Amino acid sequence: MKKVKIAFGAALVLGVGVLGFAYSGIFNIAATATHDPVTNWLLTTTRNRSIEVRAQDIEVPDLDNEKLQLAGINDYDSMCTECHTAPGRRPSSLAKGLNPPAPDLAEEALEKPPEVLFWATKNGIRMTGMPAWGTSHGDDEIWPVIAFLQVLPDLDGEDYKEMLEEAQGMGHHAD
Repeated sequence: MKKVKIAFGAALVLGVGVLGFAYSGIFNIAATATHDPVTNWLLTTTRNRSIEVRAQDIEVPDLDNEKLQLAGINDYDSMCTECHTAPGRRPSSLAKGLNPPAPDLAEEALEKPPEVLFWATKNGIRMTGMPAWGTSHGDDEIWPVIAFLQVLPDLDGEDYKEMLEEAQGMGHHAD
Protein backbone atom coordinates (compact mmCIF):
# COMPACT_ATOMS: atom_id res chain seq x y z
CA MET A 1 0.00 0.00 0.00
CA LYS A 2 2.90 2.33 0.75
CA LYS A 3 4.26 1.92 -2.82
CA VAL A 4 0.84 2.80 -4.25
CA LYS A 5 0.71 5.98 -2.17
CA ILE A 6 4.23 6.95 -3.27
CA ALA A 7 3.37 6.30 -6.94
CA PHE A 8 0.13 8.28 -6.61
CA GLY A 9 1.96 11.13 -4.88
CA ALA A 10 4.66 11.20 -7.56
CA ALA A 11 2.03 11.21 -10.33
CA LEU A 12 0.17 14.02 -8.59
CA VAL A 13 3.35 16.12 -8.21
CA LEU A 14 4.25 15.47 -11.85
CA GLY A 15 0.74 16.41 -13.01
CA VAL A 16 0.76 19.62 -11.00
CA GLY A 17 4.23 20.41 -12.38
CA VAL A 18 3.10 19.89 -15.97
CA LEU A 19 0.00 22.04 -15.45
CA GLY A 20 2.10 24.71 -13.73
CA PHE A 21 4.52 24.73 -16.65
CA ALA A 22 1.68 24.98 -19.21
CA TYR A 23 -0.08 27.81 -17.37
CA SER A 24 3.11 29.72 -16.52
CA GLY A 25 3.66 30.91 -20.10
CA ILE A 26 7.37 30.25 -19.64
CA PHE A 27 7.62 28.23 -22.87
CA ASN A 28 7.92 30.61 -25.82
CA ILE A 29 5.74 29.36 -28.69
CA ALA A 30 6.69 32.17 -31.10
CA ALA A 31 7.65 31.00 -34.59
CA THR A 32 10.73 33.23 -34.25
CA ALA A 33 12.00 31.24 -31.26
CA THR A 34 14.12 28.13 -31.80
CA HIS A 35 14.00 24.91 -29.82
CA ASP A 36 16.83 23.80 -27.60
CA PRO A 37 18.71 20.73 -28.94
CA VAL A 38 16.90 18.25 -26.67
CA THR A 39 13.42 19.50 -27.62
CA ASN A 40 14.42 19.61 -31.29
CA TRP A 41 15.69 16.01 -31.14
CA LEU A 42 12.56 14.82 -29.33
CA LEU A 43 10.16 16.49 -31.79
CA THR A 44 12.13 15.45 -34.89
CA THR A 45 12.53 11.84 -33.75
CA THR A 46 8.86 11.60 -32.75
CA ARG A 47 7.74 13.02 -36.11
CA ASN A 48 10.03 10.80 -38.19
CA ARG A 49 9.19 7.58 -36.33
CA SER A 50 5.46 8.34 -36.33
CA ILE A 51 5.47 8.80 -40.11
CA GLU A 52 7.70 5.77 -40.78
CA VAL A 53 5.48 3.47 -38.69
CA ARG A 54 2.27 4.66 -40.38
CA ALA A 55 3.75 4.60 -43.90
CA GLN A 56 5.27 1.13 -43.82
CA ASP A 57 2.29 -0.69 -45.39
CA ILE A 58 1.61 1.83 -48.18
CA GLU A 59 1.88 0.31 -51.66
CA VAL A 60 3.89 2.55 -53.96
CA PRO A 61 2.86 2.73 -57.63
CA ASP A 62 5.37 2.98 -60.50
CA LEU A 63 6.84 6.44 -59.96
CA ASP A 64 9.15 6.25 -62.99
CA ASN A 65 6.18 7.01 -65.25
CA GLU A 66 7.02 10.26 -67.09
CA LYS A 67 3.35 11.25 -67.51
CA LEU A 68 2.83 10.87 -63.78
CA GLN A 69 5.92 13.00 -63.11
CA LEU A 70 4.75 15.68 -65.56
CA ALA A 71 1.31 15.78 -63.94
CA GLY A 72 3.07 16.05 -60.60
CA ILE A 73 5.12 19.14 -61.47
CA ASN A 74 1.99 21.20 -62.12
CA ASP A 75 0.50 20.10 -58.83
CA TYR A 76 3.81 20.69 -57.02
CA ASP A 77 4.04 24.17 -58.52
CA SER A 78 0.49 24.99 -57.39
CA MET A 79 0.43 23.26 -54.01
CA CYS A 80 3.98 23.10 -52.68
CA THR A 81 6.24 25.91 -53.87
CA GLU A 82 4.87 28.60 -51.57
CA CYS A 83 6.51 26.78 -48.65
CA HIS A 84 9.07 24.43 -50.24
CA THR A 85 10.16 26.68 -53.13
CA ALA A 86 11.16 25.45 -56.59
CA PRO A 87 14.55 25.20 -58.25
CA GLY A 88 15.75 28.62 -59.39
CA ARG A 89 13.26 30.52 -57.22
CA ARG A 90 13.76 32.49 -54.03
CA PRO A 91 11.87 31.46 -50.89
CA SER A 92 8.54 33.25 -50.42
CA SER A 93 7.82 35.51 -47.46
CA LEU A 94 5.63 32.74 -46.07
CA ALA A 95 8.43 30.17 -46.35
CA LYS A 96 10.84 32.51 -44.56
CA GLY A 97 8.47 32.73 -41.59
CA LEU A 98 7.92 29.01 -41.02
CA ASN A 99 9.32 27.38 -37.89
CA PRO A 100 10.18 24.67 -38.31
CA PRO A 101 11.17 25.61 -41.86
CA ALA A 102 9.64 23.60 -44.68
CA PRO A 103 12.18 20.97 -45.70
CA ASP A 104 14.03 21.03 -49.01
CA LEU A 105 12.03 18.41 -50.90
CA ALA A 106 14.90 17.66 -53.28
CA GLU A 107 16.89 16.51 -50.24
CA GLU A 108 13.89 14.75 -48.71
CA ALA A 109 13.32 12.80 -51.95
CA LEU A 110 16.90 11.50 -51.76
CA GLU A 111 16.70 10.62 -48.06
CA LYS A 112 13.17 9.30 -47.55
CA PRO A 113 11.25 6.51 -49.26
CA PRO A 114 8.24 7.49 -51.41
CA GLU A 115 5.70 6.01 -48.99
CA VAL A 116 6.97 8.34 -46.24
CA LEU A 117 6.68 11.36 -48.55
CA PHE A 118 3.20 10.23 -49.58
CA TRP A 119 2.02 9.76 -45.99
CA ALA A 120 3.28 13.21 -44.94
CA THR A 121 1.70 14.84 -47.99
CA LYS A 122 -1.62 13.09 -47.55
CA ASN A 123 -1.93 13.44 -43.77
CA GLY A 124 0.02 16.61 -43.05
CA ILE A 125 2.15 17.19 -39.97
CA ARG A 126 0.72 18.86 -36.89
CA MET A 127 2.09 22.19 -35.73
CA THR A 128 4.42 22.59 -38.72
CA GLY A 129 2.22 24.34 -41.27
CA MET A 130 2.17 21.19 -43.45
CA PRO A 131 -1.46 20.72 -44.54
CA ALA A 132 -3.18 17.37 -44.90
CA TRP A 133 -3.69 17.38 -48.68
CA GLY A 134 -5.62 14.11 -48.35
CA THR A 135 -8.62 16.02 -47.01
CA SER A 136 -9.07 17.71 -50.40
CA HIS A 137 -7.14 15.45 -52.80
CA GLY A 138 -7.42 11.75 -53.57
CA ASP A 139 -4.48 9.37 -53.61
CA ASP A 140 -4.52 9.52 -57.41
CA GLU A 141 -3.91 13.29 -57.14
CA ILE A 142 -1.13 12.98 -54.54
CA TRP A 143 0.96 10.22 -56.14
CA PRO A 144 1.89 12.39 -59.17
CA VAL A 145 3.50 14.91 -56.79
CA ILE A 146 5.49 12.10 -55.17
CA ALA A 147 6.49 10.86 -58.65
CA PHE A 148 7.70 14.36 -59.50
CA LEU A 149 9.73 14.50 -56.27
CA GLN A 150 11.75 11.53 -57.56
CA VAL A 151 13.18 13.72 -60.35
CA LEU A 152 13.28 17.01 -58.42
CA PRO A 153 16.84 16.45 -57.07
CA ASP A 154 18.15 16.40 -60.66
CA LEU A 155 16.55 19.70 -61.70
CA ASP A 156 18.05 23.17 -61.73
CA GLY A 157 15.97 26.30 -62.32
CA GLU A 158 16.09 26.04 -66.11
CA ASP A 159 15.23 22.32 -66.11
CA TYR A 160 12.30 23.03 -63.79
CA LYS A 161 10.93 25.74 -66.13
CA GLU A 162 11.28 23.46 -69.17
CA MET A 163 9.55 20.55 -67.43
CA LEU A 164 6.76 22.86 -66.26
CA GLU A 165 6.23 24.08 -69.84
CA GLU A 166 6.22 20.49 -71.13
CA ALA A 167 3.61 19.59 -68.51
CA GLN A 168 1.06 22.22 -69.55
CA GLY A 169 -2.43 20.75 -69.41
CA MET A 170 -1.40 17.83 -67.19
CA GLY A 171 -2.27 17.23 -63.55
CA HIS A 172 -5.37 18.37 -61.76
CA HIS A 173 -3.91 21.87 -61.20
CA ALA A 174 -3.12 22.37 -64.89
CA ASP A 175 -3.97 25.79 -66.28
